[in-house]
Amino acid sequence: MITAETLLAREKENLAELTPTLTPGDLAQLVEWLNEKDDNLRYKSFLLLQDRSQKFDDVYPYWDTLAAKLGSDNSYQRSLGLMLLADNVRWDRAGKFEVLVDTYLSFCDDEKPVTVRQCIQSLVKVVPHKPACLNAIVDRLLSIDVMQRKETQRKLVLLDILSVLTAIQKVQPDERISRYVHMALTGGILDAKAKRQVEAM
Repeated sequence: MITAETLLAREKENLAELTPTLTPGDLAQLVEWLNEKDDNLRYKSFLLLQDRSQKFDDVYPYWDTLAAKLGSDNSYQRSLGLMLLADNVRWDRAGKFEVLVDTYLSFCDDEKPVTVRQCIQSLVKVVPHKPACLNAIVDRLLSIDVMQRKETQRKLVLLDILSVLTAIQKVQPDERISRYVHMALTGGILDAKAKRQVEAM
């Protein structure tokens, strides 16, 4: 059984070594520790659950628990829910994400800029597994008014949006995406380095 001491003693870089050894009891404990006040324990629990989710389907049964975090007053909890749900979309044969997609996308306008970015960035993981949701994702991303963001956030959010849109463009071409990318490259938000980044996408 995993203990808090075991987890806290591990460096972040070595956490993945624990992934194959986790038992069902360990997973239940890690999900519980997502609510911990201790930042270090909570964050390492998240990282271990994230790694497990990318390799095995046994975090997926906690989908509803993770989805409930989206209703939290705490932005950190909302972010944890968004990111772990995205990591488990690959196992979602029951179509739970399709039911949740509008709620999920609403966090593109979260009050906390970090949660906005984590929501948008996480959509890249959704794209390969949820073709039925791609139109909704495109619609939502294209509706974001980047100029309404703080000046320091505009370029970052725009690059996040473009990374998702270019991923979608590869599997489901959409003329609106082509126009959006063109406008981004010719607009004034991206600097030369960022434009090269987009072109590389």
